[in-house]
Amino acid sequence: MRINRQNYFLLPVLVILLAGLLVCAKKDQKIPITTSSKEAKQAYLQGRDLAEKLRNQDARPYFLAAMDKDPDFALAHLGILQAAISAKEFFNHLNKAVALADKVSEGERLMIETFKAGVDGFPVLAKEKGKKLVQLYPRDERAHNLLGGLYFGTQEWEEAIAEYQKAIAINPEFSSPYNQLGYAYRFLGQYDQAKQTFKKYIELIPDDPNPYDSYAELLLKMGEYDSSIEQYRKALDVDSQFVASHIGIATNLNYMEKHDQALEELDVLYNMARNDGERGAALFAMAVSYVDAGDMEMAIATLKKQLDLDKKNNDVFSISVDLDNEADVLMEWGAVDKAEELYNDSYNLVMNSKLSEQVKENKKIGNLFDQANILAKRKEFAAAEAKADEYLKAVTERNNKNLIRVAHQLYGIIALDKKDYDMALQELEKSNLLNPYNLYRMGLAFKHSDNVENAKEYFKKAANFNALNSLNQAFIRQKANKMLEGM
Repeated sequence: MRINRQNYFLLPVLVILLAGLLVCAKKDQKIPITTSSKEAKQAYLQGRDLAEKLRNQDARPYFLAAMDKDPDFALAHLGILQAAISAKEFFNHLNKAVALADKVSEGERLMIETFKAGVDGFPVLAKEKGKKLVQLYPRDERAHNLLGGLYFGTQEWEEAIAEYQKAIAINPEFSSPYNQLGYAYRFLGQYDQAKQTFKKYIELIPDDPNPYDSYAELLLKMGEYDSSIEQYRKALDVDSQFVASHIGIATNLNYMEKHDQALEELDVLYNMARNDGERGAALFAMAVSYVDAGDMEMAIATLKKQLDLDKKNNDVFSISVDLDNEADVLMEWGAVDKAEELYNDSYNLVMNSKLSEQVKENKKIGNLFDQANILAKRKEFAAAEAKADEYLKAVTERNNKNLIRVAHQLYGIIALDKKDYDMALQELEKSNLLNPYNLYRMGLAFKHSDNVENAKEYFKKAANFNALNSLNQAFIRQKANKMLEGM
């Protein structure tokens, strides 16, 4: 499932929550797994084990088998979300899990409600429910792993680490928290701790691909591209169809300026894909590679292929995301009018669909961002700021920290377009600094303020941020390097 680029809270939540939302214990007992079938429960537990190791496509047939034996198996509907091959399938099963929430135990209901709150963009509510789950089941490693994921999703790294460590203390052999613990250390810049954690993760489950993949991503972040590729190849030795590792290798090759080889790697992934979800992932990564190489025409052509896949499957949410992604590339290319048409098409598609009212409300909020950005590029600054105010009001009402950071990003963009560089810096300092484009924007603001040293620092940070498979990184990496060359 691909994710709307403005709903940043979803990026960690979809993976992290699902890794932890798979059965917790109250005191020393497990929450009842509510199902009418022993065979369904057995299949579910097999799927759960694989999903916790992020072997999502391997887990998928077990979750499907569990639902086949018991169509009202709420946790199976929740479990398969991690292995959903399309947004359409994702929302169908999420809605079924929600509809079954009043027919299961309190723990299962809390897990469903926690995940739903995260997807809907209410992280405070999600954390409240996650904390209640931990209070009810304080000796359950999965409850702490879930709460750690909720903190992780709002960039509260220290709190996340504390919960992951509690999960590990309860069950040192439970592999899932080691993965996100390593990433939390990475985001804090504690690379030695991250390395130790990922190596322990590898020791625990050496016959699974994800530990090698996660360690490889740390090495990618550190700029150790050859070593990163070596670890990604180890993951593929375990599972040649592990999608993330093919994409990780391609990302390394992009940063090594070997875009042709990156595209060859992604072509391998596309041709071995088991479903349209994997084919779509390969196409998106190809588009990122083309953007990084400066070939916007091929990037757009590739995104159109992805759009055709989702149209074939009548996957409305994914079609909307495809249109947004193409519009983002057009905005970067300076084709504001064409971008506006696609943003409008994406908005109207969702608003006229049968998607939930909450999805539509999220789309309305995202559309405010797009409108403000377009108005700023047309130098209609008063109107742009009015839209930005609406955006900030909407996300503040939800107390959504991630989207509040996006609001500051928006104000920073407008200030840059106005050439109000002091205001741009004030706003961008409060934006999401895990978005390399915001680092580049800060470099621009410092440069135009004649603060050469700070400009160099932020251009270097942006160019070497080494994000995995990121359009935002691809948009600005070469630009940042050119800025450095000219300073």
